[in-house]
Amino acid sequence: MLPLKVRPLTFKPNRRQFLIGAAAAGAGLSVSFRVPGARAESAVEPNPFNAYVTIAPDNTVTILSAHMDMGQGSYHGIATLVAEELEADRDQLVVIGAAGNPKLYGNVAWGGVAQGTGGSSAMFSSFDRYRKAGALARTMLVNAAAKQWNVPASEITVEKGVLSHAGGKRATFGEMADAAGKEAVPAEVALKPRQQWKLIGSEQFRRLDSRDKSTGQQQFTIDVTLPGMLTAMVAHPPLFGATVKSFDAAPAKAVKGVVDVVQIARGVAVVAENTWAAMQGREVLTVEWDDSAAEKRGSADLFAAYLKQADQPGEAVAATRGDVDGAMAKAAKVIEATYQFPYLAHAALEPMDAVAHKNGDVLEIWGGHQMPDLYQAVAAQIAGVQPENVRLHVMKTGGGFGRRAVTDADIIAEAVETAKAIGWRAPVKVLWTREDDMRGGRYRPLFVHKVKVGLDESGNILAWQHRQVGQSILIGTPFEAMLVKDGIDATSVEGVSDTRYAVENFRSEIVNAKVGVPVLWWRSVGHTHTAYVMETMIDDIARQTGKDPVALRRALLKDHPRHLAVLDLAAEKAEWGKEMPQGVFRGVALHESFGTVVAEIADIRMSDNGAFKVERVVCAVDCGTAINPDQVRAQMEGGIGFGLGSVLHEELSLTQGQVDQTNYDSYLPLRIDEMPKVETYIVPSEAPPSGVGEPGVPPIGPAVANALAAATGKHVRILPFAKGLAA
Repeated sequence: MLPLKVRPLTFKPNRRQFLIGAAAAGAGLSVSFRVPGARAESAVEPNPFNAYVTIAPDNTVTILSAHMDMGQGSYHGIATLVAEELEADRDQLVVIGAAGNPKLYGNVAWGGVAQGTGGSSAMFSSFDRYRKAGALARTMLVNAAAKQWNVPASEITVEKGVLSHAGGKRATFGEMADAAGKEAVPAEVALKPRQQWKLIGSEQFRRLDSRDKSTGQQQFTIDVTLPGMLTAMVAHPPLFGATVKSFDAAPAKAVKGVVDVVQIARGVAVVAENTWAAMQGREVLTVEWDDSAAEKRGSADLFAAYLKQADQPGEAVAATRGDVDGAMAKAAKVIEATYQFPYLAHAALEPMDAVAHKNGDVLEIWGGHQMPDLYQAVAAQIAGVQPENVRLHVMKTGGGFGRRAVTDADIIAEAVETAKAIGWRAPVKVLWTREDDMRGGRYRPLFVHKVKVGLDESGNILAWQHRQVGQSILIGTPFEAMLVKDGIDATSVEGVSDTRYAVENFRSEIVNAKVGVPVLWWRSVGHTHTAYVMETMIDDIARQTGKDPVALRRALLKDHPRHLAVLDLAAEKAEWGKEMPQGVFRGVALHESFGTVVAEIADIRMSDNGAFKVERVVCAVDCGTAINPDQVRAQMEGGIGFGLGSVLHEELSLTQGQVDQTNYDSYLPLRIDEMPKVETYIVPSEAPPSGVGEPGVPPIGPAVANALAAATGKHVRILPFAKGLAA
């Protein structure tokens, strides 16, 4: 998910400057600094909760993360950066989510103007500032110790949370924290040279949350319990765009445990003493819906309309170079293909949830705050309080994949509205069921691609015309004015309009379809469909011209050494070109997203009845500096599983405007027995870190499709495969 389209590696970290400050938070040391470009006028003034690193007298080192953790390991990565420079011991580290101050927590990859976690930008955004925070804290601890011990600071060593001097003096961070908090903040501090790193790049620094997650002790929003808290379930309309016409609360209020039934912006909330009562009350609630403005088309209707639009020139040109029409007219051979991609649900394990509680003038909200500045503003407006009086508790989240970064604040707004509707008399947890999220959530947009490629007599690409039809994620949101230019939503065409393949005559067009189904970024956003089209088209060109798919890519990427290195590493490790066992076929795909280049080679085994299984995937990745290599591999593996499920089975379909799927029995993410063996190889790099949460997703679909084409001679162009193979 990336609400602001930025290519991370264009940023020059050595030019970055920070305003540095320190404060004594009660007792101890608190280090913070403002991100350049952050809006001072919209930020809360510094307080004990706005630091990056706080060291308490009990020797706890608390790191306040600017990025939420939804399983991708950002807390651990940020802790690694701090611990590297601070020389802290792993067991004294605690990481919590921070929010409410864009001066401190603005996403550097987004220019520092807002806080948010998305676009696989957490490590890039954190790399310099959290290392610097650790170095500053260490320096101030050392300076305090030097004064107390009357020795030169240069003679003090720091290791695993302990300051020591050869003369026998010794102190823990906690013992020196109060004195360090009174030290002057250094104007500048040197960071460790790469060759001195102990933790960054290490395989030995275990994830901090492994024990809690494996023992069930990790607390998520769904686990939040407050004194007197009530639980609400919201009845949403069965059609997108429908509104409440009237409702009869009496049957719901008759259910034991139901304490209130209230109307909110998007439906009717049944408020109860517990979850079961809220669910039972909602079951018997009678609501009459006004569907006069609702979306009533089904998936078949939308595909038919999109396919018709794809035959017409695009309404906006995202990229153009050369003379496409002239070159196409001279082509000795033309390859045309049309692709269909369905809506996809995020299907995160933890459904949507949030808790709101107003105490006096302070509104507290617990939730998966992926875009906290926006949620703070929306909640403040609903509650009628100042934004600085909205305190966000950033909870770890059981999966997100873009679903918890919603421009209208979604579940956060529902929780605040419900609590307000009952007069703020109790904390309220609004909880969605799996069915609620499947049928009333936000989806990866439905898309059609129509591609036409002209080749010369030698099979070289003369011209490439690429037209897409689909919904924009950004048009109609608060981000439109800033991020949509001349009708181009970059999240629709990314991966096509900016392709690295050398095509002299190229045109990328987009038709922004108008549909009432709510759409949202989905893990790797536009790359989920654009990579599939680009990589299967390249493969088709190779096969129709008798060229090796890897060799063709090498020729088209000759001016991009980074891409070539990734492709070559994958080919080497997979032993591309060797004779495959009978019934085993392989395909390759390469794609760049969020500043990271990933190549994947998939081996599939075909059975006699035409079924197949993906047995092995060799993955090569260049993500710049790999802060936690094991975590990089984990994200590649997770992305491959996530992306594989989406192409094999996943489809969210509509019938007369209503979602057909309800749960994991009808919407089918990858099952464990379908997960292939994955080998991940990381290209060594000294570049700043780029994303790993999403870039593993885009190549797997086309790699498997290309392997299927090697086996059958046909490419699957209607997704998912379960539908496309039957077409």
